[in-house]
Amino acid sequence: MAQSNHERVGKALEILNTGLKPFVEREMLAKHGTRWQYEAVRSLRDQHFSDDGENVHLDTQGLLLILWDQWYEVFKNVLGHSERALVSELRETRNRWAHQQAFSTDDAYRALDSIQRLLTAVSAAQQASEIERQKQALLRLRLE
Repeated sequence: MAQSNHERVGKALEILNTGLKPFVEREMLAKHGTRWQYEAVRSLRDQHFSDDGENVHLDTQGLLLILWDQWYEVFKNVLGHSERALVSELRETRNRWAHQQAFSTDDAYRALDSIQRLLTAVSAAQQASEIERQKQALLRLRLE
């Protein structure tokens, strides 16, 4: 069965999570030390916490929220204005995906490209390569 654009974007968001998590954790640790999670919690929503409030779930939405909210304090010295724009765009993409909105082929390609650019910026080469493969597959499908 052929993969839908919505499924492609979902898979790419999972790959984004895998590539972003080590970067976010490393930069937050460098700025805030071992208490970095207490600072990160300020950026998160209720759904990022376990029912008992003891554990934090850093899904893609949570990572993008931390990047956005902690930008000036933590990430602006490592990433530039273009990457901040990518974070904003990817927050919208993730919300569209989560709310089951449709993705045209062009929308899906743009999402994959933006994800790849952000992964490249945070030195997540393996994940960026996987997204590149997905982009090429999408282009092949479009040409058929």
